[in-house]
Amino acid sequence: MGPHSMESQHQPLLDRSGPLIGFVDYRGHPVHRSSSGGWTSGLFLLGLEVASRFAYYGVSSNLITYLTGPLGLSNASAAAAANAWSGSASVLPLIGAMLADSWLGRYRAITLATILYILGYGMLALSSVLPPLKPSQCHSHSTNTSHCGPTSFQLAFFFISLYLVAIAQGFDKPCSLAFGADQFDQNDPKESTSRSSFFNWWYFAMSIGITIAVIVLSYIQDNVGWGLGFGMPSIIMILALIIFLFGTSTYRFFEMGKKRPFSRLGRTFFSLARTSLTNSTMRSETGKEDAESQHTKTHTVSEIEEARSILRLFPIWATSLVYGITFAQMTTLFNKQTRTLDRHLTSSILVPPAALQSAGTITIILFVPLYDRVIIPVVRRISKTPSGITMLQRVATGLAISLVTMVVAALVEIKRLKTAQEYGLVDQPEATIPMSLWWVVPQYILIGIADVFTVVGLQEFFYDQMPDSMRSVGLALYGSVLGIGAFLSSILISCIDKITSTNGESWFSNNLNRAHIDYFYWLLAGLTAIEIGLFMYFSRGYVYKKKVNAL
Repeated sequence: MGPHSMESQHQPLLDRSGPLIGFVDYRGHPVHRSSSGGWTSGLFLLGLEVASRFAYYGVSSNLITYLTGPLGLSNASAAAAANAWSGSASVLPLIGAMLADSWLGRYRAITLATILYILGYGMLALSSVLPPLKPSQCHSHSTNTSHCGPTSFQLAFFFISLYLVAIAQGFDKPCSLAFGADQFDQNDPKESTSRSSFFNWWYFAMSIGITIAVIVLSYIQDNVGWGLGFGMPSIIMILALIIFLFGTSTYRFFEMGKKRPFSRLGRTFFSLARTSLTNSTMRSETGKEDAESQHTKTHTVSEIEEARSILRLFPIWATSLVYGITFAQMTTLFNKQTRTLDRHLTSSILVPPAALQSAGTITIILFVPLYDRVIIPVVRRISKTPSGITMLQRVATGLAISLVTMVVAALVEIKRLKTAQEYGLVDQPEATIPMSLWWVVPQYILIGIADVFTVVGLQEFFYDQMPDSMRSVGLALYGSVLGIGAFLSSILISCIDKITSTNGESWFSNNLNRAHIDYFYWLLAGLTAIEIGLFMYFSRGYVYKKKVNAL
């Protein structure tokens, strides 16, 4: 008999007719399960996620093309600007989540984010069509270059617009998912199972938005115009805001207490340190405590346990960072591999290297329903637990698949290098290797499957295990795994490039036929193996947060 079934024998039955404890409606009145939350509210949030990911990736996926094209920046300047912006968009959710959980509330944070999205995308569209804001183009026959390219004002307007989107991302990314999960009661067995399923469908919705954006908006931006390419995200977000607000009467709002979570947490960490220093002294003292001091002690103990539960999350977070490095290769080195291959589907259709990224998101779209409706129900019958597998087991499964991904990528790269040697193309970096693009498709599919396990597992884990009042911060921590992983990947590649280039050809030589990114893939496979070992060690001793049933 599983641990969940054993717990149910000792827990009182849930009063499904009474009001939900800790939640209110938009007017501040008590809410009931039958008239609020659930999938009715969840669908409004899923629609918002499709729209926001469509808009965000519609800009980010092709940003460097605009920077080096209409804006006229050099490759180095454009890459630095794009990396700084994406890095900011990865860090700002931590700040946005803190503001939401301590002051704004998740609903208001999402509303603010959507308004900032509309404003940012609208300003980007204006910067690409209005003559005072649009950079004048330099032509090859022009003799006077002082009057072409962007002015300081035009650059400032463009980047203010762009960073408004990054700020909106800071509020939207952690709060939308947290608010969506809030619509399911963790203490109700049926709704708890639905909440676990909601995380799967959230990633499904996100992947749909990204896939459509990569295919549709990139084509519009390259072939129709940047004004429409930047304007469509603004229009989509206006519609998304209307739909989101339309569902207001159905939402459950987490009731924020008078005590702000971060000030309380700061005091708790101080108490935790003080307790550890004075514990030995207190053991030797005896005496009677009055009712007031006993209440204060009990209250302090509960807060200290809350602080300890947060500290226990850190090893799980730290041992997931290598996955973030592995994930970053999908848009960088995988892309470089693909660019050298024969990418013709027919004699007239050439597949862009970046388009293969959609193989990963399409895999997610296809695999999530299979996982949620087929795999989990089967595992649930075997394990006798509502979730089928635990959250940490799910993450570990994804880490194992990411290890296989790196092995497959290394083997494909070895095959590519051997093919280049066989056809005498080693010193012809621009030549097409007579090797089909289908060789790299499996590694995109594998990283997509790994995402369904690891990324969704981390989302649910950090939401579920954080204190109720800090769940937006928990989701920001999950997001930082991928953001910091991308930074670590950049640092690792730079260090290896500097070391290997001094002793011969760099692993990341501009001539990819003389490079050895296969060595880098093997290195990542080794790091992932170590990561899995450490993750399993810390997971084995992890104690999940207890759920308290409401009578």
